[in-house]
Amino acid sequence: MKLKNVLIVVNNMEHAKTFYKELLGLDVILDSEGNAVLTEGLVLQDASVWKESIEKEAILPNHAAELYFEEADIDRFVERLEGYREPVRYVSRLEELPWGQKMVRFYDPDGHMIEVRTPLEKQEGLL
Repeated sequence: MKLKNVLIVVNNMEHAKTFYKELLGLDVILDSEGNAVLTEGLVLQDASVWKESIEKEAILPNHAAELYFEEADIDRFVERLEGYREPVRYVSRLEELPWGQKMVRFYDPDGHMIEVRTPLEKQEGLL
C-alpha cells in the first residue's frame, strides 16, 4: 500500500490555493469540482464538498494534525511569512532546537497547523 495524498478541508478554495502557492511554493496540478490537487501530495477540498460527502461539518481549527515541510533557507522563508499580505498566526516563532535544527510553526487561513524545519543533518543516532 502507498499513501498518495493528504486532504485538508478549506473554507475558501481560492484563498487557500493562493496561500499555499505564495508561501510554500505548491502548484495546482488539478482543480475540479471543489477539489484542488497540489504538488507534494496535498489536496484541498471545499468545506461544502466535505459536508456533502460525509454529511458532517468540518471542525476547523481542530489541532489534531500538522503539515510538515522542510526548507534549507528557513530565515528567508520566515521573512516571506513576516511580509505576507495578511498576518500569519504563529504557533511558535522561529527557534533552534537543541540538536541544531531550526523550526517555525504557524496556521494556514483555515487553522491547519504547518511546521517548517531545516533539513535534519545526518548525525550519528538521528537518522
